[in-house]
Amino acid sequence: MTSFDFSTAPDRAGSDSIKWRRYAGRDVIPMWVADMDFAAPPAVLEALHARIDHGVFGYADAWPSLLEAVIEGIARDHAWRIQPDWLVWLPGVVTGFNVAVRTVGQPGDGVFTSTPVYPPFLHAPANFEQRLVTTPLVLHGQRWEWDWNATEAALAENVSLFMLCNPHNPVGRVFDRDELTRIAQLAERHDLVICSDEIHCGLVLDPATPHIPIAALDEAVARRTITLMAPSKTWNIPALYCAFAIIPDAALRARYKRAMAGIVPHVNVLGQTATEIAYRDCGPWRQALLDTLRSNAARVVEAINTMPGLSTVPVEATYLAWIDCREFIAARGIANASAFFEAAGIGMSDGKDFGLPGFVRLNFGCPATRLEQALERLRRAVVS
Repeated sequence: MTSFDFSTAPDRAGSDSIKWRRYAGRDVIPMWVADMDFAAPPAVLEALHARIDHGVFGYADAWPSLLEAVIEGIARDHAWRIQPDWLVWLPGVVTGFNVAVRTVGQPGDGVFTSTPVYPPFLHAPANFEQRLVTTPLVLHGQRWEWDWNATEAALAENVSLFMLCNPHNPVGRVFDRDELTRIAQLAERHDLVICSDEIHCGLVLDPATPHIPIAALDEAVARRTITLMAPSKTWNIPALYCAFAIIPDAALRARYKRAMAGIVPHVNVLGQTATEIAYRDCGPWRQALLDTLRSNAARVVEAINTMPGLSTVPVEATYLAWIDCREFIAARGIANASAFFEAAGIGMSDGKDFGLPGFVRLNFGCPATRLEQALERLRRAVVS
């Protein structure tokens, strides 16, 4: 069996990395933006070298073996059989949900999402003169859950689009069949289109909580759903800019393509090359990565919950931990947890950007040795 090394990572300091350049010249470990420090799968690198050696980079459309790899990969990993004509290629998922807002709503319409959530969700409605409508997820014990009554009430505010993030960034939930069914029922009752960002679907850590695409529930919900996926998070190739929307309904798909016209460029051919190989040949690499991320996630939960004033809950998916610092900052009179920890040498994402101040998001997609170094800095900062 092929083994993969996740104990080391390429040196990104001084490179083109946005993640690392933020703290250039400072002793700060970057654990903020959602890309991992691991190299892409060897099979992806080999395919990219071969494509470059071909030497010609003319305009390209998705080719049959690419379509087959994506279709078979989604069927294999998520038990959802899609059709080739459902696929709409995109340069990124953020583009995808902005196009969904443009497709579905009119100026003044409401776009619903739950908070905390990936920051571009919060900004997309205003890009098209639409209104952001939110309700907070609620922490019950060890799990973030929906407030169904508040969600139902919010959807009555002239909402046209339900923006779902599943697996959820930043809280790490994998919403289960019952939760997704309730969302589908809400969408039907209020005649909403669902735009489901499922970019982290390949990063489910807990085998007991498999990812279910909401459009896979039944044909009725599929007809009102735009599902967004990409290989970028799972196989750590975000800057190759290749994603896709899965839109089973022909009329909705045509509207979506019209909203893209003249604005959204063709997908990068190297990204498409990487996508084919990732879905077709990189399952073993993904499983090895998941073993590493499970171990890292468990270590984060164990360590954080021993630090006074900090807490977190188990991560069902992603390589992101959502850390509650509210008790700590209140006790210490600290205005901003993210800035405090950055001064202590750990660069994390600020919860206020996700709609929930007092939290930070930690990216543990890195070698265990680097994670331990960061956790030790966190511990020293908290107990000092």
